[in-house]
Amino acid sequence: MATTLTPAPPATTGRALRRSRTRRPKGPRTAGFWTYAALVAFLLGSLFPIYWSLIVASHDNEAIGKVPPVLTPGGHLFENIARVFDTTAFGQALANSFLVSGTVTVSVVLFSTLAGFAFAKLRFRGRKGLLVAAIATTTVPHQLGIIPLYILMGELGWTGRIEAVIVPGLVTAFGVFFMTQYLTGAVPDELLEAGRMDGCTTIRLFWHVVLPAARPAAAVLGLFTFMQAWNDFFWPLVVLTPENPTVQVALSTLASGYTTDFALVLTGTVIATIPMVVVFALLGRQIIGGIMSGAIKG
Repeated sequence: MATTLTPAPPATTGRALRRSRTRRPKGPRTAGFWTYAALVAFLLGSLFPIYWSLIVASHDNEAIGKVPPVLTPGGHLFENIARVFDTTAFGQALANSFLVSGTVTVSVVLFSTLAGFAFAKLRFRGRKGLLVAAIATTTVPHQLGIIPLYILMGELGWTGRIEAVIVPGLVTAFGVFFMTQYLTGAVPDELLEAGRMDGCTTIRLFWHVVLPAARPAAAVLGLFTFMQAWNDFFWPLVVLTPENPTVQVALSTLASGYTTDFALVLTGTVIATIPMVVVFALLGRQIIGGIMSGAIKG
């Protein structure tokens, strides 16, 4: 009876198996020197305009033209701050900007989350058509609506009043679309069905289920909305008076002289930048916390 002989495995196969057994899994790669150097350079380049504004704000106007340039703080900061408030109605401008930005931010986040919940999780006739119509409004340039909006504010008697800046921005199509996209995947349908079986109404589902889940996206939307409302210039310039301005209109007044006082303008710019930094520091924790919780759940 003939026996068949099986060929021996090649030597290379045995060596490859031994190497694969002794090979250790690689750990997470650490960033090298050039990565940190690039990050530090990018950070310094991003912070330099703010630092330069603070340097100019602490000197008089003559220090700007010195060669080599002045890179250390001076002793005229509080004097320049006092000149800013004496030259224009900057205190009124700060109060108006805080009122406009705070009201618009809260309103946009609340109404956009409500509309996003309705479009993402509720079923009603015309839902897709209404969402498409809301998104289509973002394609219309903002400048096209200035004249009819100004006529409407005149009919309402709001010309020169702060209501003319607040009311048109109480809800945005971008906010509705953003929250709709987020809530579509962030809130499972099974969770809503469980809440309905426990007797929750739609409003209670929104307050106790949807709103806590939408906190990271609401923080992002609130940050973007506050920055946009705070930095808005064209519409407040059109509808408000110089005696009742917002911050950006007041800054333009500081720069509107025959010769520009850069120390004065940059002092006002530093003052106007502080609220945005504070808002970013407050909402940044919510944004990072939402990202980390999503990463842990994933």
